[in-house]
Amino acid sequence: MHAEEKQRVLGFGGFFFKAEDPAALAQWYEEHLGVTKTPTTYEEEPWKQEGGNTVFGVFRDTTSYFGASEQQWMLNFRVADLDAMVAQLRESGIEVEVDPTEYPNGWFARLADPEGNPIQLWQEKIISSSD
Repeated sequence: MHAEEKQRVLGFGGFFFKAEDPAALAQWYEEHLGVTKTPTTYEEEPWKQEGGNTVFGVFRDTTSYFGASEQQWMLNFRVADLDAMVAQLRESGIEVEVDPTEYPNGWFARLADPEGNPIQLWQEKIISSSD
C-alpha cells in the first residue's frame, strides 16, 4: 500500500485587503504599478503576473521590517528594472527609498501606497548556471 501524495497549494490566487477608498486605491495600483483592477464580471480577465519566484515570509510579531509596528503585512512586487521603475514612480511624485545594498538575491526599494500600506519592489538577481 502506498501513501497518498500530500496536496499543496499551487500559488497565490489573489491578495485581498481593506481600504478606506477601494476604487481610488485600485486605480493607483493600476496606474503606477500595472496591477489591473479586479474584474467586475467573470468574462473579464484578472491581472496575470509573470512567472517567477514568490517568497512566503512569516515574521515575528515584533518585527519592524514592515515599517509601523502595527502593520501586519507588506506587498513585494517583482520588477524587471528597479532603476526604471523607481524613476517612473518618482516622476509621478511618489516617494521611493532605494536600498543601496546589492543582496545575493537582488535589489530592493520601498514605498507606500496612498493609504500607507508598505510596498517593496524587488529586482531579482539572475544567477546563470555558469556562476
